[in-house]
Amino acid sequence: MNSQATLSRELALRIGLAARALPDTDAKRLLSVLTDCIGLPITEEKIVGINLKTLKTALAGEFLDVDEPLLTHALSILKSGLDTHPTAQTQQAYVDGDMPGSVRIACASNDGINVDGHFGSCSQFMVYQVSADEARLIDIRNPDIPKGLEVDDKNVFRAELIQDCQVLYIASVGGPAAAKIVKLGIHPMKLPGIESIADIIDQLQTVIAGTPPPWLAKVMGIDATNRFRFEREATG
Repeated sequence: MNSQATLSRELALRIGLAARALPDTDAKRLLSVLTDCIGLPITEEKIVGINLKTLKTALAGEFLDVDEPLLTHALSILKSGLDTHPTAQTQQAYVDGDMPGSVRIACASNDGINVDGHFGSCSQFMVYQVSADEARLIDIRNPDIPKGLEVDDKNVFRAELIQDCQVLYIASVGGPAAAKIVKLGIHPMKLPGIESIADIIDQLQTVIAGTPPPWLAKVMGIDATNRFRFEREATG
């Protein structure tokens, strides 16, 4: 597209990052929507004037089916130019058995700070081991399919990448993909909006320390008698 030549390097990068925050979207698709929104050339000044409604209905409603929190996040990237990798988190060593009563979670993220990713297009899975009083970032997994590797189903490939995790936190996921995640024994948690990973871990630790639901108690290795007790407490 000729308009790409007029974009500053920073703006082009932000368009690419914003596209990654949206499901099944690349920079070309987002550029087409932006062109319909504000015309050519695409400039910083014009992008500042885009609102959520305009973005959602542009190009005959190209993004009408996209979850609003994801669209809002993509728009914030476009407008503010915020650094989507503001803090390099340090991975910590973990050996099975280090944290009794813990659970392993994966967070679909584009910025490494928030759960802001669609399952099928997020740029990374942040993998944490979480107990009631400790949380370790034990891995950061790139879900891009390696060049030259033939994959029949991208969603299965992504799900198998985090098959060692018991819980997956995501901003958005389609029904067929969710079914494939569940089939591998992973419990998907679709959030109502974008949340920071730190807040999610805090909430999970509170649940672990209190009365975890039976499914969570099971993956934590709590014996059947206590899981039954949790179930009775949950149902009153």
